Amino acid sequence: MKAYRDIVIAGGGMVGASLALQLGAVLPEEMSICLVEGFPLPAPLAQGKLDYHPSFDARSTALSYSSRLIYEKLQIWDELQQWLCPIESIHVSTRGHFGSSLLQAAEYDWPALGYVVENAWLGNALLQAVYRQGRVEVCSPARVLAAAPRGQGMRLQLEGMADEVMDTALLLVADGATSGLRDQLGVAVQEKSYRQHALIANVAFDQAHKGCAFERFTDQGPVALLPLLPSSPGEHRSALVWTLAPEQAEHLQTAPAEEFLRALQDRFGYRLGRLRHVGERHSYPLALVQSSEQVRQGVVVMGNAAHALHPVAGQGYNLALRDVAQLGAVVAQGVSSGRPVGDLALLQRYLQRQQPDQSRTIQFSDQLPGLFMHGDPVLGIARDLALSGLDILPALKREFVRHTAGLAALGDGVGAGVAKGGINNTGEQRSG
Repeated sequence: MKAYRDIVIAGGGMVGASLALQLGAVLPEEMSICLVEGFPLPAPLAQGKLDYHPSFDARSTALSYSSRLIYEKLQIWDELQQWLCPIESIHVSTRGHFGSSLLQAAEYDWPALGYVVENAWLGNALLQAVYRQGRVEVCSPARVLAAAPRGQGMRLQLEGMADEVMDTALLLVADGATSGLRDQLGVAVQEKSYRQHALIANVAFDQAHKGCAFERFTDQGPVALLPLLPSSPGEHRSALVWTLAPEQAEHLQTAPAEEFLRALQDRFGYRLGRLRHVGERHSYPLALVQSSEQVRQGVVVMGNAAHALHPVAGQGYNLALRDVAQLGAVVAQGVSSGRPVGDLALLQRYLQRQQPDQSRTIQFSDQLPGLFMHGDPVLGIARDLALSGLDILPALKREFVRHTAGLAALGDGVGAGVAKGGINNTGEQRSG
């Protein structure tokens, strides 16, 4: 007799853990859910609290306001707050041009436009929440090596588990942008190279960022700086994402710290005073990667395996989290009406509902860098006027902020599900 689980989540990163939490919260308790991760995951904590110490070099993720609403609905937000740095304002500018705009949370009565959290803290906090929820079986280190259709579901070949073969009604593929399982299933990907690299590092300035994020567009590519909580040796610490030509990124990744800081100071300016410190530097090629299929009978491709975006607007993880919320809402509704959890028509309903959000967000992230790098002087003037116009036209600015905060996508099924017990438009808590 083969092992069986109703749902198997392949990938235990931040998206996979969020999927586990979401499905565990909305599906009947008799449904079995298994989370499979190839790397060893932390064990459950007896005391239930993480002993975490921020590192200067920790990689981070920007959570949009819509992600806050989703995590509040899952009752994980309070635990995350200890190590969140609120984004109270965003300054958008173009190097060498007059156009700029300042977006401020206070203008919308929001507590913040977004939040920056270290990945290690977010991932561990999500996983401990999964353990506390008690609904999901966590298998680590283990891997789903292969999957093939079996009846109305999928048969999985496993490694690192007592059962080497497992049947499931629904396989959720969440193992990253270079997903081996997606490739094994024969799901093609469309890849658009930006012919640039992202150079990422944490840096420290003379002056406090005061919760301000910066998006500085240059003729070489955008420079993004996200506010971080202080950590020795950088009291005024920010997370840098610097888009560069591959050869420039390669050179600056290994250049002496003094040379790197001079180059960045020239690109960014002195809005936060003098740059004082840079930590570990990493770079990776930038590309828009989209799965040609996201749903099949018994299969959904999620997270970066479904769509990996340009990091310029910080939309990738937040879009993935809205996918998670929408999938949970649709599957829960279908199961409550007697539909099989892996039913193709049910999964297609999820994709139909979520595709407008995906299309808007992907198009926004894809076109924004090119718009600001375009050398046409007429387009440049129009672009600068548009940026300045955000401050002049409140309605236009509000709609732009709603889009970047992910709230424009929360007007239908996801929004209705998140709104209960969430936050109203004054930023105040309200009961369910």
